[in-house]
Amino acid sequence: MSEPEFPPEGRPVDLYLDLLRVRMDSEDYRLLLTVVEPVLRAIDEHRLAGLDLALDGGDEELPQEVRDEAALVIATAVTGRLDNEVVELEVDESGPVRVVTDAATAADPSRLGEIADLIRDRNRQNEELRGIAEASGLPTDF
Repeated sequence: MSEPEFPPEGRPVDLYLDLLRVRMDSEDYRLLLTVVEPVLRAIDEHRLAGLDLALDGGDEELPQEVRDEAALVIATAVTGRLDNEVVELEVDESGPVRVVTDAATAADPSRLGEIADLIRDRNRQNEELRGIAEASGLPTDF
């Protein structure tokens, strides 16, 4: 969505984008819009199921600030909350994982530990499935 396409409904995501437009460098803001535009459109059209979004880079490496803000914009659009935060969790030897959560959870070390445990479990399950797929001659890029 380009700026003129944002509806004047006063949605939290629109307010957050307005704040970012003022706060961010113009080029970073334009880059942010190119990342979040398809997601916001899919949310508006209720078709998130088939959407593939990767904020960890690709052909064009996104600056970490843009990735974090994109995650926060999407979280605001989905939750309607403006108190989302990006937190970094140490999960395994694979390195830190960045997640978006509400402010209360971000300030609760025991809850963050539970989230890290869930991510560890999910990583283990993925590795098991990857091994089964490989042994079966199936693709392993899921």
